[in-house]
Amino acid sequence: MTDDVVLTLACKDRPGIVASVSGFLADRGFTIRDSQQYGDEDTGLFFMRVHAAADDKIGVGELRSAFAPVADAFDMDWELHDTVRPHRLLVMVSKQGHCLNDLLHRMSTGALPAEIVAVVSNHPDLRDLVEWHGIPFHHVPVTAGDKAAAEDELRRLVAAYAVDTVVLARYMQILSDDLCRELSGRAINIHHSLLPSFKGARPYFQAHARGVKVIGATAHYVTADLDEGPIIEQDFTRVDHSLSAAGLTAVGRDLEALAMARAVAAHAENRVLINGTKTVVFR
Repeated sequence: MTDDVVLTLACKDRPGIVASVSGFLADRGFTIRDSQQYGDEDTGLFFMRVHAAADDKIGVGELRSAFAPVADAFDMDWELHDTVRPHRLLVMVSKQGHCLNDLLHRMSTGALPAEIVAVVSNHPDLRDLVEWHGIPFHHVPVTAGDKAAAEDELRRLVAAYAVDTVVLARYMQILSDDLCRELSGRAINIHHSLLPSFKGARPYFQAHARGVKVIGATAHYVTADLDEGPIIEQDFTRVDHSLSAAGLTAVGRDLEALAMARAVAAHAENRVLINGTKTVVFR
């Protein structure tokens, strides 16, 4: 049962969408606390996120069933989220712990709107850090001969912990195409430089088509096309000749941690809607 929900939707833009959604919520005693929408003139698609609350609790399944006819009338791609239930994260990491440590700290201080329920690593190095936070740590080695077995173990853990989203916090292994498809829209990666990299003519048109936010560290959804998934968040800074390679690395790690945390927070709060090869990110 819940009294606080977030509805997200995407469909072809046409009159009556906002009125139908707000009317549906009002009829069931919900007050809209926040509503954001965006119409993409290039694709003709309409995107909407509504946060609504009610005085009386109602079953989420019941609410989903009741909304289905409205969604069908507009051919919506939609989700209804219970905000009372914490978003459950499984974080994957290798040896570099800066992004993981940042997420753990944010969760422990209440700054991350999600719960890290487990950490998986192909190395044991960060076990003490994770277990100090009271979170289960799973060492799942990956070698050339047992990568499929390692991914099967990951699938098992995702199911066992009822994971909503997998976060690759500098996990230095490439996921198989099959696993990428299974986790479509549910796996976030951090890349340590500018993405995407454009080649050929009309680079600004290419950048627009890919939804570039800023230049710098890039958090994006994982797809079978390596480092080509829809961009969620980017961060950047300017540097000059005075920084050493080690100094640049330190600055870059800070950017990675910031971009990753913002992307995970936006995703956990259901503020990210995928729009083809790019995203709509409501603030």
